[in-house]
Amino acid sequence: MGDMVMNNTATPQAIPPIGSIDAYIAQVNRFPVLSAEEEQELARRFHEQHDLEAARKLVLSHLRFVVYIARGYSGYGLPQADLIQEGNIGLMKAVKRFDPAYGVRLVSFAVHWIRAEIHEFILRNWRIVKVATTKAQRKLFFNLRSARKRLGWMNQQEVEAVAEDLKVKPEEVIEMDQRLSAHDAAFDANPQDDDERRFVPEAYLADNRYDPADTVAEEESEEYTRQRLEEALEELDARSRDIVRRRWIEEPKATLQELADEYGVSAERIRQIEKRAFSRIRERLTPLAA
Repeated sequence: MGDMVMNNTATPQAIPPIGSIDAYIAQVNRFPVLSAEEEQELARRFHEQHDLEAARKLVLSHLRFVVYIARGYSGYGLPQADLIQEGNIGLMKAVKRFDPAYGVRLVSFAVHWIRAEIHEFILRNWRIVKVATTKAQRKLFFNLRSARKRLGWMNQQEVEAVAEDLKVKPEEVIEMDQRLSAHDAAFDANPQDDDERRFVPEAYLADNRYDPADTVAEEESEEYTRQRLEEALEELDARSRDIVRRRWIEEPKATLQELADEYGVSAERIRQIEKRAFSRIRERLTPLAA
């Protein structure tokens, strides 16, 4: 059986870059379709013996199936090559998880993984702002697009019918329908297009994070606080002032032991001086806090 698989699946070793769609499709269509027996043999070799060559042949023989599925998503305006590439990732994930003991063909098992990867790619790239985040929204997104192609503009009765069919609220159908109808817009316009500039978000969305009056008031408050702090430091004795500056203001900051060695006292004594100095500074700044 192993020799038969090897002979029947003899294929070219290289596939043209996926950017050349026609060449790629022509090439993957040359890979022979496996019989159920061949597929089972390859799947067992990979599942039981981790035979990577068997996995490779399983993948190559199903690339045409990925192309077929990807073509069904051509209406989303995304490059066909990208859809095929994402579908191929799903196929490889399916091969990795496929157990021949399931008693089903790989193609039936892999369709879920292929579609899942393509769906995720579409949701990531269809719009700048993601249109669906929850599982229910994703299901609604793809099913509603199909319904809209069939129904066109939906009236309330059709909205309720779609909602009942998909087991969601009519409000969710309407919201997703609005998202599907919306278009991405640039925040700013082309500098040469004066007419367009009047309607882009840049022209009417205000940035409330910064207020000139608040900025000036904050700077004045900080300056006043610095002045009061400098005055409080000047009221300390020279040693206390030096310890506070070198411990908390200057870089690199001195350690208690370094100052203790310099002043010929213990580190605990330096800590006490520092604590007393901060207490006096706090008293000096208390009126400001009040």
